[in-house]
Amino acid sequence: MSAASPAATLRRSGVRVVLAVVALVALLPLLFLVSLSLRSVDDIANGGWLPSRLVWSNFPAAFSTVPLSTMLANSWVVAIGATLLTSLVAVPAAYVTARAGARGERLQAVLLASYCAPPIVAVLPLYYLLKQADLTNTATGLILVNGLANVPVAVWLLDGFVRRVPVEVEEAGWVDGLSTTGGLVRIVLPLLAPGLVAALLICLFLSYNEFLFAVSFSQSTDSQTLPVGLSLFQGDRTVQFGQQAAASLVGIVPMYVLAVVAQKWLVGGLSAGAVK
Repeated sequence: MSAASPAATLRRSGVRVVLAVVALVALLPLLFLVSLSLRSVDDIANGGWLPSRLVWSNFPAAFSTVPLSTMLANSWVVAIGATLLTSLVAVPAAYVTARAGARGERLQAVLLASYCAPPIVAVLPLYYLLKQADLTNTATGLILVNGLANVPVAVWLLDGFVRRVPVEVEEAGWVDGLSTTGGLVRIVLPLLAPGLVAALLICLFLSYNEFLFAVSFSQSTDSQTLPVGLSLFQGDRTVQFGQQAAASLVGIVPMYVLAVVAQKWLVGGLSAGAVK
């Protein structure tokens, strides 16, 4: 077996160096967040990248400054509930956009057009709707809003996967007596598993990180989510940057772990869905 040529070796080394630089740039904000979480208020005010001495008190202080445990639990409840709601609406909608011809294309255009509008324009009407339904200051209200708001993204992602499923497979099921709904559930849905996992993970991340709707519809600490809680570390005269950084790490580390664990399904699903 012949050894690799010097040009190929140099090329591989160059690719590794570029990837290492990209990874470092991507991780730099997270590393700086770790640095902030381990510094005192005076140390942060003095500037610099590294702490002069390690301060671990920011982590317990963050839980005592705001009800961080409750807000973390609310974020997970809202994110999971909204993702499930999105899947219930987006799967049949993506099936229609992929299989209904011109009508499906129009539906997809309408859904994507609605997502292009700035979310702030929907805050006031949504607030009054939730108020009439007595769903303000509740996780249920946030689940409904976030779940429906992410439907256009999920439909756009799932549309490509549905198109990759041959219509002939469904037609064979129809010949055997399956209805359109039965074909979707028993034939198409299992084949959508990689794309569905990828789409739902993205919707989970979007719902977990959502701030505008959470701060607008939840004024009670019992229903507020983590992004709202992070904004509460800003006092009248000072900002508790160390505690805020510690709370941010507590909130984002589980999402980082989930993204790493599900990386194979996330990248593989999105790559497969890109081929139409």
